[in-house]
Amino acid sequence: MYKILTLNNISVEGLAKLPRERYEVGSDIESPDAIMLRSFKMHDMPIPASLKAVARAGAGVNNVPVGILTEMGIPVFNAPGANANAVKELVLAGMLLACRNICQAWDFVRHLEGDDASLSKQAEAGKKQFVGFELPGKTLGVIGLGAIGVMVANAAKALGMDVIGYDPKITVQAAWRLSADVRQAISVDDLLAQSDFVTFHVPLVESTKHLINRESIRGMRDGAVVLNFSREGIVDNEAVGEALNAGKLYAYVTDFANNALKGHERVIILPHLGASTRQAEDNCAVMVAEQVRDFLENGNIRNSVNFPEVVMPMSNGARIAIANANVPNMVGQISTTMAQAGLNINDLLNKSRDQIAYTLVDVDESVPPDVIEKLRAIDGVLNVRLIP
Repeated sequence: MYKILTLNNISVEGLAKLPRERYEVGSDIESPDAIMLRSFKMHDMPIPASLKAVARAGAGVNNVPVGILTEMGIPVFNAPGANANAVKELVLAGMLLACRNICQAWDFVRHLEGDDASLSKQAEAGKKQFVGFELPGKTLGVIGLGAIGVMVANAAKALGMDVIGYDPKITVQAAWRLSADVRQAISVDDLLAQSDFVTFHVPLVESTKHLINRESIRGMRDGAVVLNFSREGIVDNEAVGEALNAGKLYAYVTDFANNALKGHERVIILPHLGASTRQAEDNCAVMVAEQVRDFLENGNIRNSVNFPEVVMPMSNGARIAIANANVPNMVGQISTTMAQAGLNINDLLNKSRDQIAYTLVDVDESVPPDVIEKLRAIDGVLNVRLIP
């Protein structure tokens, strides 16, 4: 019986992928094999000694201590693309809210007083202050062309916009999905200089912190709209506020609340609604539940943020999963240890990612406990698991 600790409410659709005859799931589980969570912050949480995997039912993992878990040989799974349509729709809504001044106009009307005739007269007289502009012919710059960025770019093209994208690490799969009409920027600054709207779909790392700042804003088109449905920290809030006050930027739409811009008449702040649809929550939960199950039962790794992708068909006999530092001769030491125990290897797959490596080994027969201990004793081995 595998034990799964849930640190947030996880969609029933996802939990249904974990059969009750093999999985015990709950928010009060002790000694869990895996943890599933959404927004719970794990950084101050003690890591259970029994833990083998962590699954974030979403894309970002800023609330998970990935570095510590990597050192322990524990993969962290996420659900890239599962909430892509939900975020795409919100980005499109954000562009429309900004260019048509919808939030400001709605707020104006709801504060009017008088009978219907008076309201109508006041509304007609006041509407000229909310004149906006249309999307066709405008240029959208998309920074980050993963699952979400590609969907945003393609949808904007369908709305008649010119689209320019920048992603030096775009995958082959994403490139295949991207509309051929999306132009390529040679740098972030190049994209900003050509865009009427700019949207971000990148993780928050050192290289993406404050991509929008005082200097980058100076190189943008006058009257541009900035949209941040990616991560808090991608945008320098103070710099954006100054640019809005000076008329350099037209509007800022974000999914991340902050006091610096809350209440600004040209800022629309939403309460982190990007993935807040039933469909997205279901999709994320289903994806990570299936990944956790495949890892626990078969040792396979898909969509891990800290481990390489390793998928090997199960064969008869036993399987050993080994997480280790990516150092020379590790596979040789593993093979030698098993040969000395008289175990015949019938299949082996080893892959690495940065400083971590992961090895699956299938053998013909059962593996004695002392072999597992000898594997654990190899310098650089972080975790060893015998998969029945």
